[in-house]
Amino acid sequence: MTTVDTRGRGLQDLRVSVTDRCNFRCTYCMPRELFGPDHAFLERSELLSFEEIVRVVRAAAGHGVSKIRLTGGEPLLRRGLPDLVAMIRAVDGIDDIAMTTNGVLLPDLLPDLVEAGLDRVTVSLDAMDPETFLRMADTKVDVGVVLAAIDASVEAGLRTKVNAVVQRGVNEDQIVPLAEMGRDKGVTVRFIEFMDVGSTNRWTPTDVVSAQEILDTIGAVHPLEGADEHRGTAVADTHRYADGGGTVGVIASVTQPFCATCVRARLSAIGELFTCLFASKGHDLRAFLRDERATDPELVEELGRIWGRRTDRYSEVRHQRQHQPADRVEMSYIGG
Repeated sequence: MTTVDTRGRGLQDLRVSVTDRCNFRCTYCMPRELFGPDHAFLERSELLSFEEIVRVVRAAAGHGVSKIRLTGGEPLLRRGLPDLVAMIRAVDGIDDIAMTTNGVLLPDLLPDLVEAGLDRVTVSLDAMDPETFLRMADTKVDVGVVLAAIDASVEAGLRTKVNAVVQRGVNEDQIVPLAEMGRDKGVTVRFIEFMDVGSTNRWTPTDVVSAQEILDTIGAVHPLEGADEHRGTAVADTHRYADGGGTVGVIASVTQPFCATCVRARLSAIGELFTCLFASKGHDLRAFLRDERATDPELVEELGRIWGRRTDRYSEVRHQRQHQPADRVEMSYIGG
């Protein structure tokens, strides 16, 4: 049975952050001046254990969740992640396990992840040009390492996509090269409008390259056919290349909000449940999980209460000043 919120949106997807740490310092997510050597990351004791995560996953499955996405920070920095995948795989009702990663650590862990039951991988990559990539990711890792991770994921038989955040004046010249990379490798590249997640990325509306601009840029080089008419609750509008060269997607949270079909909840690494990517605070489940008197049926009931009261529609009202939360949760904290 699917539990619905106040707007009739059923809970279907749960995104699980397993760490707040990352080996990149992407300027739109974890700018180094704020996440430098002195930044206080979470202590291991603060993180949910794998067993605690699985308790939440099992409770969420009781409300209709069938898809789990593991995120971070960089999820592969969490030791033993294949063990968590295997534990989630054993939960009744979960039929799709995905992960978002920057790819650096992926090739070495792929055999164990595949054996554990991982279904899909999304690799974050914002530029093909080496200098642009290094500048945006603020890393010494060569872009070739990420491209090799994409190849390895495809070769391992995982359904593989690439996510690229587009910022005006930063990497809009990388739209076509990224699209062509996707065509060459047979993977769907999804271009994401730069969003005002958190409060550290200095977002302004003028930084946004709209989804329509992105599609027009690609279509001028590689003509596109119409969007998938069966989008449903998917966040991306998917378009086909007219020559049969695969598909490309756009995620237009700013210019074409999809709040009305959002079916996602997000669990932070310390057990806070967020019902919107743009929320300022979550619901503390860790205290519940660590209360020896709290039972699994009570956890199911608590999740139902949280989701049933949900009213979120931030992207639809972001330009109305009265709807601007003071401190939105950072993307690195709940995995985007």
